[in-house]
Amino acid sequence: MAKVKKKKKNRLLRILLIEGILLILLIGAVKFYNTLNKIQHDDSEDSKIVENEEVVVVEGFRNIVIFGVDSRKNALEKGTNTDTIIIASINNRTKDVKLVSIYRDTYVNIPESGYNKINAAYANGGYSLALSTINTNFDLNIKEYVTVNFKALINLVDRLGGITLDITEEELKWLNGYVHELNKINGTNVPDLPSAGTQTVNGTQATAYARIRYTAGGDFKRTERQRIVINKIFEKVKSSDLATINDLIDEMFPQIYTNLNSLDILNLAKDVFSYNIVDQTGFPFEKDAHTYNRVSYVFPINLQDNVGKLHEFLFDELGYSPSQTVKDYSDYIESIRTK
Repeated sequence: MAKVKKKKKNRLLRILLIEGILLILLIGAVKFYNTLNKIQHDDSEDSKIVENEEVVVVEGFRNIVIFGVDSRKNALEKGTNTDTIIIASINNRTKDVKLVSIYRDTYVNIPESGYNKINAAYANGGYSLALSTINTNFDLNIKEYVTVNFKALINLVDRLGGITLDITEEELKWLNGYVHELNKINGTNVPDLPSAGTQTVNGTQATAYARIRYTAGGDFKRTERQRIVINKIFEKVKSSDLATINDLIDEMFPQIYTNLNSLDILNLAKDVFSYNIVDQTGFPFEKDAHTYNRVSYVFPINLQDNVGKLHEFLFDELGYSPSQTVKDYSDYIESIRTK
């Protein structure tokens, strides 16, 4: 009789344990769902995103554009210049990720607007015009974006406990100058870095590093710094425990502006530990930076050749033949570049 009672008691404990685990999972799921709902979701202009008719979609890849906006008020929507434009291309089979920074001063054709710096597209027409500009100039068919501002990057790095960067003497004074500016924007009092060298920096210092453009290499070097920061963040996230990642979700999701829906984000999140950033570069590959009509631009040297190399880099498409639209843009840009 005692054995029967003991079995019943153990069975009851197991049932209570299972119910407890299910309750915890349910609470976690509800919490995650509620956090997802805090994301600033905007797909209102998805129907306006255009691409070149001749473009054939490359299967097996997911391409998302990350916009980092230069906003002194930490705004996320149009009306702000995109200091950062990065294509993140995910190979769905291997989970390899490649990053391409598009130089913000790149001379392109903005649909229904004319030729200008590529960062003017987001400022003038928001995400739909920016994606349309990328698609039509580079023969892509990207429909998804994520926009972040200074504060989001700062908070992300701080939540991770900082990242390790190697700061040169040349970079140090510019970094500290940007720290002062970010302190004014965000009402913070982050100290200067006292010296150069390899060291752990906080969110404000990392963001300041990513904004430096007045050292040797100018904006080309700045985009490299931005990719370094992304790599460092990615490495830190992958080595973090679940509690830290949960804190990151709570902190970051309300500061993201995107047309990705909850299911899209969940699908990306479930593979976060499988992703590997395997390569990165800046675009255009062959370029010529100089002033035209008293404005400084980055001119692609033969846009159609650059587009061919871009497709090879992203999708391993050897011998890609650009569309007639890209060829026409290329001819016009060459005529302006060589004036």
